[in-house]
Amino acid sequence: MIQHYIAARNDLDAPGSPFATSVADVRGVPTKVFTAAPPHMRALWELSAGHANNEYLVYEDERFTYAEIHSQVRTLATYLQAQGVTRGTRVAVSMRNYPEWVVSYWATVSLGAALVGMNAWWTASEMEYALKDSTPIVLIVDGERLERFVEIKDAAPVHLIVTRNTSPLPDGAVMWADALSGNDPGTLPDAHIDTDDDATIFYTSGTTGFPKGAQLTNRGSVANIMNIAAMTAATALAEQKAIAAGDVPAPTNVPAAAPAVIFAPTPLFHVTACNCLLHPSTLTGAKVVMMYKWDAGRALELIEREKVTTFSGVPTMGRELLMHPDWEKRDTSSLQSMGGGGSAVQPDLVHKIAGALKGGQPSTGYGMTETCGIITANAARFYIERPESCGPLVPTLEGKLVDEDGNDLPRDPNTVGILCVRGAVTIAGYLNRPEATAETIKDGWLNTGDVARIDADGFVYIVDRAKDMVIRGGENVYCSEVEAAIYHHPSIAEAAVFGVPDERLGEEVAVVLVLRPNTTLTEDELRSFLSSTLAKHKIPSKIWFRNEPIPRNATGKFLKRELRKELIGQ
Repeated sequence: MIQHYIAARNDLDAPGSPFATSVADVRGVPTKVFTAAPPHMRALWELSAGHANNEYLVYEDERFTYAEIHSQVRTLATYLQAQGVTRGTRVAVSMRNYPEWVVSYWATVSLGAALVGMNAWWTASEMEYALKDSTPIVLIVDGERLERFVEIKDAAPVHLIVTRNTSPLPDGAVMWADALSGNDPGTLPDAHIDTDDDATIFYTSGTTGFPKGAQLTNRGSVANIMNIAAMTAATALAEQKAIAAGDVPAPTNVPAAAPAVIFAPTPLFHVTACNCLLHPSTLTGAKVVMMYKWDAGRALELIEREKVTTFSGVPTMGRELLMHPDWEKRDTSSLQSMGGGGSAVQPDLVHKIAGALKGGQPSTGYGMTETCGIITANAARFYIERPESCGPLVPTLEGKLVDEDGNDLPRDPNTVGILCVRGAVTIAGYLNRPEATAETIKDGWLNTGDVARIDADGFVYIVDRAKDMVIRGGENVYCSEVEAAIYHHPSIAEAAVFGVPDERLGEEVAVVLVLRPNTTLTEDELRSFLSSTLAKHKIPSKIWFRNEPIPRNATGKFLKRELRKELIGQ
């Protein structure tokens, strides 16, 4: 199958293909770009007007068509322009996944301004930091975030728009309905936008210290959409080639193509939901389903009700769906793809998804904020065949491995090093952080901080985060490998592996576990179970059990530093 995929990728990159690539000078760096890429995000938004009668957004029991949202975007853009929002300025948004977030996004980028996606979990002091760092002209918040903003409003003056709120407004603030009270002008305000202007400022996770504001450009955001489309097209074309070659049987009783319905359970203030779900869904006229907050039972209700075709969240969400007692009770037959990214999908989960979906396949995308979205993608037969791999690089990225000193490593399937990538999707840099930018991006090469290897076919295997590696007595232990082995035990609901200090060995491997309901497991039983798959030095010497879910950040990643501090005080 892999040879068919490689052939498909070559076909799609051939001259004349809509996905053909070329090399352009971007910020003085030779950069792989899509030759036929639209110039900016406004152009893509304008294309979506052709889906006017399609349902666009479903938030719980609220529904909006593309035409309705286009009208709101035109009206809000006109209002924002009157407040001074134009090319080179910024609008900050701090709220849950409400439809207003989406309207704010498209109105902002259509003016050539950059949207600052503020983490809805931030405290008042964190909001203050980001507002001072990004200096937006306008801040759009919901009622919950308004309460926090009021604490620091004098330190960060902005024009405030408030939605879904019943509290008194600060002086000068307006309600969302008032901002949209003007007549729909029928067209977007005129705007000049350069392809390398910032489209979005997304703040990195920031589990330690202040987060960095990554500058995602229009070029990078458009390229990410086309990368996703190209990877999807390559998978489909490879399937056709395999059927034509007689390597796989032709499908029988193929159901009629269902309208695309995309579930977006992760926060829009991060690149996964915004760039990798909202953007491509909008371009293709799909329906996007959102919810108030993550709840596996409610998610299954919405999957059944809305006939969701694609579910893309962090791996913990997929695992919780499959483990939920309502999985067998709800109709999930519409699901054609289930997976996601944000952290490594354990190989056992890949096979569990493949076995659980009646008419669909698992999928994953590996990426980061600093690449405007995905770096690699793997799906369907190729993912099942190589479940440990996150897939090959997207068309507009080159990749290489380097050692800890930044020296290039040889291209060898057995070489493990830090993955660096270069291409159209690389961010312009970190806002107001030239030193951090220079440290992360050198000659256009972005250091991902992820330890990886690349096989002979170009498939990437993320071994671990460089900073998430335990060095035990001089031996490297990759946390994701240990977690993957632990998840094979039927009693495990959640597992987070990390290193703890050890006087003799430097570090020891530790794990925090949450068990599935009505199951038991002892430390000795776990170690015995792991002894058949892991070398002795990789088996955790410190094991903690907890009754509550492991704490996560807003993107669903386990907060391992918080766990370590809670358990050992450092």
